[in-house]
Amino acid sequence: MATIATPAHCIADFCLVPMGTSTPSVSDQVADVHRMIETCGLKYVMHSAGTTLEGPWDRVSQVIGQAHTILHQKGIVRIHTDIRVGSRTDKVQSFEDKVTKVQQLLKK
Repeated sequence: MATIATPAHCIADFCLVPMGTSTPSVSDQVADVHRMIETCGLKYVMHSAGTTLEGPWDRVSQVIGQAHTILHQKGIVRIHTDIRVGSRTDKVQSFEDKVTKVQQLLKK
């Protein structure tokens, strides 16, 4: 298994859900995670239900793991994360490209 490489490029959408906190608000935790993401060197966009990261598979998964670590270090004992990851080999496509394509189709 160690000889199987991961994809060179992927787009991952993830949503971390801190559990057992004293308030239903997670804006403080989202801000903590985004301070780290801003320095990670990957393309990203935050949206109302999570964050989209783009880059090498290994690095993207590492950053999501680091987001967990940051919140654990701040006292969050349990975190549930939903992740959707896509990759393709026929062409290079960014998350902006995907949105632009749909917007073009909607204009027709």
